[in-house]
Amino acid sequence: MADFGRVITAMVTPMDKSLAVDYAKVAALAKRLMEQGSDGLVVCGTTGESPTLSDDEKIRMFRTVKEAVGGRAAVIAGTGTYDTAHSIHLTKEAERAGCDGVLLVNPYYNKPSQEGLYRHFRAVAESTRLPVMLYNIQGRTSVNCEPATIARLAEVPNIVAVKEASGSLDQMSQIRKLTPASFRLYSGDDSLTLPLLAVAGHGVVSVAAHIAGREIKEMILAFEAGDVRKAQALHFRLWPLFKVLFITTNPTPVKAALAMTGFDAGGLRLPMVEVTAQERQQIAAVLKDLAPTAVPA
Repeated sequence: MADFGRVITAMVTPMDKSLAVDYAKVAALAKRLMEQGSDGLVVCGTTGESPTLSDDEKIRMFRTVKEAVGGRAAVIAGTGTYDTAHSIHLTKEAERAGCDGVLLVNPYYNKPSQEGLYRHFRAVAESTRLPVMLYNIQGRTSVNCEPATIARLAEVPNIVAVKEASGSLDQMSQIRKLTPASFRLYSGDDSLTLPLLAVAGHGVVSVAAHIAGREIKEMILAFEAGDVRKAQALHFRLWPLFKVLFITTNPTPVKAALAMTGFDAGGLRLPMVEVTAQERQQIAAVLKDLAPTAVPA
């Protein structure tokens, strides 16, 4: 059974001043995240600005991160698109690059039916030997992969997990009830990690782990060890960070926060833009309160 770990960071994509991918910083960030508590890394997901990355850039990033972390962290390639054939192509490239798994987002914009979602994900999974994590996020894709569909997909041997970002604990509970215990349920929202653990979730695909990976891991392990009070205390300590990293569209705030904590990941490609002065002040205030959680490079 594939296990990507408890804390998986959805990596930003470092850029240089010309907004080209900075592959040296990609490798450095991957190592930094691994050293600060990440069991796995999603490369070229939405947090990594995947819509504005070319296939060549994505494939080089898959290879760069895998070379940087070796077998010390799971490398999960974001290969899902709204085109099944294109998703299969990127998935095969991720397998050739040595990745440990792939993340497949709901096809966006074209709004497939539940049967279309099922056939899409199954076709991509059957094209590879890699384990597959589904990514269910209606807010960005306009479609919800319903619990019954996820349960059908869990029967495909190499579909092993879901990053559930519906924001609904009811939906998460239904997925957990309908799928086998071996099927891993991850929170797609940092602020729902602890509540999800209470309904047999496994971990989180995190944005905040760029800043507080060790404490997020500590929170999860404390809950699993039965120390609920400690887990709650960590949750409430980190909650302002979880919220401020989404005061505007991700990954804009987390790139700003990284720069404030000593790792400049560069700018963002249009149509993404930098944080405003007011947003920057809000982020800085949260990081100040969290110190020394927000560890400088």
